Amino acid sequence: MMFKHWPPLNVLRGFEAAARLGSFHQAAQELHLTQSAISQQIRSLEEMLGQPLFYRQGRSVALTDAGRDLLATTQDVLLQLAVGIQRLEQYRKPNQLVLNTTTALARHWLLPRLGEFHRQHPGIDLWLFTSDEVPNMVEQTIDIALRSDLDAQAECRHQPLLADRLLPVASPSVLAQPAQERTTLHGERELDWHHWTLKGGEDLQLRTQGLNFSDPGLLQDAASAGLGVALVSELLSRPARQQGLLLPLSRHRVPGPSWSMLVHQESESSPQCRAFCHWLAQQFAEASLAGDEEATL
Repeated sequence: MMFKHWPPLNVLRGFEAAARLGSFHQAAQELHLTQSAISQQIRSLEEMLGQPLFYRQGRSVALTDAGRDLLATTQDVLLQLAVGIQRLEQYRKPNQLVLNTTTALARHWLLPRLGEFHRQHPGIDLWLFTSDEVPNMVEQTIDIALRSDLDAQAECRHQPLLADRLLPVASPSVLAQPAQERTTLHGERELDWHHWTLKGGEDLQLRTQGLNFSDPGLLQDAASAGLGVALVSELLSRPARQQGLLLPLSRHRVPGPSWSMLVHQESESSPQCRAFCHWLAQQFAEASLAGDEEATL
């Protein structure tokens, strides 16, 4: 049944208290109202619903079947509302900074560095918001976007950070296998092996069939776990390669994603945004130098 007008929130609170306590008098005390006010709220609710919610038994009251049904619904609604209101407190943090990025970049590159950033700037409450899709910086409450699929957007400053490269890798256990027996791990877009071939990568004798991944982070995790050979980001795979979890199959590199950031113009002047952007630019500058050193080896 749909109603043209829903019961006011104060009426539902009065009903919930009276039903839970089994007393209009106790409900009035809990809500700092008069017993007459609670009685009037219940009467108006019963008239709106067209059926009784309580059996009156002297000074005590008991729920009808309809009342018990409504109590369960009302308590669920009030609990959800209370939780939702409490969640709003996170939006009031004066030093909060909302960063959007991809899961792959967050897990394989950003998270290992966040501890150092937090030690340098303990007063900044960084909110890491990951998504597959590029955010709309005008419509969403996001201060900075850090991704490889960003274009210029209105009301934002677009800053390129790093032109990444791709390389074929596998775990030591996979490299110990004959080339024709290795499983091929396929990614999407530039992480597909067709990109490697089109950009001049040599023939690695890979099989067409294999395992397919839409997420670059999972693709790299699968290679680290010894599931097969993958084409991965030089930037994101560097920690795994330094630890010996992944080894390159070739000295050759092909062009990869271009990492950049969008900074909303309303956020750019805040101290926390300036601090994070400066730190981020330093991190990518160091990553660029590391990539240059690898190229000379």
